[in-house]
Amino acid sequence: MRQARLAVGLAVTAVLVTTATACGSPQQAAGGGDGATGAPIKVGLVYSKSGALASYGKEYLEGFKAGLDYATKGTNKVGKRPVEVTEVDDAGDPSKAVAGAKDLIGKGYKIIGGSTASGVAVQLASLAEQNKVLNVSGPAASDAVTGAGHYTFRSGRQTWQDIRTAAAFLGDVKGKKITVFAQDSAFGQANVAAVKAVLGGAGATVDQIAVPASATDFTPFATKARDAKPDLLFVAWAGTTAQAMWNALGQQGIFDITTVVTGLDISATWATYGPIAGKISFLAHYFAGAGGTEVEKAMTQRVTKAGGAVDLFTVDGFTAAQMIVHAAAAGDDPDAMVKALEGWSFDGVKGKLTVRAEDHALLQPMFSARLIGGGTPKAELVKKLDPDTVAPPVAAKK
Repeated sequence: MRQARLAVGLAVTAVLVTTATACGSPQQAAGGGDGATGAPIKVGLVYSKSGALASYGKEYLEGFKAGLDYATKGTNKVGKRPVEVTEVDDAGDPSKAVAGAKDLIGKGYKIIGGSTASGVAVQLASLAEQNKVLNVSGPAASDAVTGAGHYTFRSGRQTWQDIRTAAAFLGDVKGKKITVFAQDSAFGQANVAAVKAVLGGAGATVDQIAVPASATDFTPFATKARDAKPDLLFVAWAGTTAQAMWNALGQQGIFDITTVVTGLDISATWATYGPIAGKISFLAHYFAGAGGTEVEKAMTQRVTKAGGAVDLFTVDGFTAAQMIVHAAAAGDDPDAMVKALEGWSFDGVKGKLTVRAEDHALLQPMFSARLIGGGTPKAELVKKLDPDTVAPPVAAKK
């Protein structure tokens, strides 16, 4: 989540993976040694089917199903082995997520994924490490997921990439005062830390206004933001309270006194910006049509055929399926799966993606956008930033 609103898975062959750093099409994967048995590959998706981030979870799941179809060329098999997917609703609650994941692991699942909420993602990374199972985290943006362990990867972007995208369009921030307006949550605090590291590291003075996740009246916090008189207000927000939060900022006249920066959220929220939309320079992880790739066309065809609509986190589910199919082709050993993913570059929805071997960061393009169209806004691409421009520093091993 980023500018006025940082809100914010290969056709399978029978050949054994010989190098983890090879570039390839997302439909090129190796067949695992267990393919002849036909034993199912069990994948557990622990995600927010309900709760505050349920809309994100729905997009993720639709993308995953489309990605699985794409990556297996419509067979739903890796080699001769069918892929069986079990969904677990964590409702955004880390304790429910851990309980659900433990149940799956106890039943022999060696692949889990789907984390929608950052607080959940951090807990599941630890659990994956303890139990030595492959964990492909989903939309959760916390930087703490990168480098969280030998077995954890991510299929979405991370907060650092959001902030780097913002920095690329803000110009020289040296000597400027930046206030981060964020929820007091793992996601919000990760954004505060990233803004301090990236923009503070470039010479800006960074402070924060932490809003309790339970808050429903945002006027007091919007007033603090106005009184702080920052050169830039950086809003980090996720979930269903966004409209009330934006209304409060607007009522306090914040858009008249400073630059507001955020990330583009799901399309259902775009109309809530109302007349302030034109006052915001949006930074985007993804929106429908942003990628301009053949893989994006394939995803869109599958999602729409199934009755869904491509949105912000559809891409994270699609990418997760690509990664899981590629990893599963290496066989049942999670360490072999890890080796298959480390350093892997492939064609994704957004463009070329690379799993950095050192810390499992997913290097990827990012975007800037604007909303046009008044009461029925549409996102328009302004610029596509290449993966190197927004790449996070290598995370220290935990």
